[in-house]
Amino acid sequence: MTEKNAHAPAETLAAELEAAFRNRADLYRLMLDELTAELGAEQAEAVMVRASEKVGQEVAAAAFGKFGPNDARAIGEAFLSVSPDDGRMYPTDVERAPDRIAFQVKRCPLKDAWVEAGVGEEQLTTLCRIAGAFDRGLFEATGVRFDNVTWTPGHGSGCCHIALTDRDAESSANA
Repeated sequence: MTEKNAHAPAETLAAELEAAFRNRADLYRLMLDELTAELGAEQAEAVMVRASEKVGQEVAAAAFGKFGPNDARAIGEAFLSVSPDDGRMYPTDVERAPDRIAFQVKRCPLKDAWVEAGVGEEQLTTLCRIAGAFDRGLFEATGVRFDNVTWTPGHGSGCCHIALTDRDAESSANA
């Protein structure tokens, strides 16, 4: 097997994983459209936020069950260690402190898919809030302090900014 062929399966799997995340983005977008038509924009978003938070909580129970409310950095490191495609799908800039970890997501395949689908800034902002609810459910279930700023117009080309802080850390650590 040549060097090029040896990497083909990994490259194929990475492309398939990217496509799966983009399909997830399409599902979010189309569900929001349908729920908005049925319930109105505010109720549609509220329903999707609740569902996204619940999925995050379920994932947290399996992924972070051994951690407690003062394990923010360990939770963040565990989260980063399982980032799809060795972190290439969601590249991040990371800041670490003993009782805190923060990361800025530089690229999101969900956001990329929504932009490519031609959604406007208002809907893109809403979809990012809905997707960010997964993170809220995921990290708040652990008991750590969670701060998240999802993408909005003027936010730049990246995506969300997430900070996890030990529950008992000084409040100035969140500044």
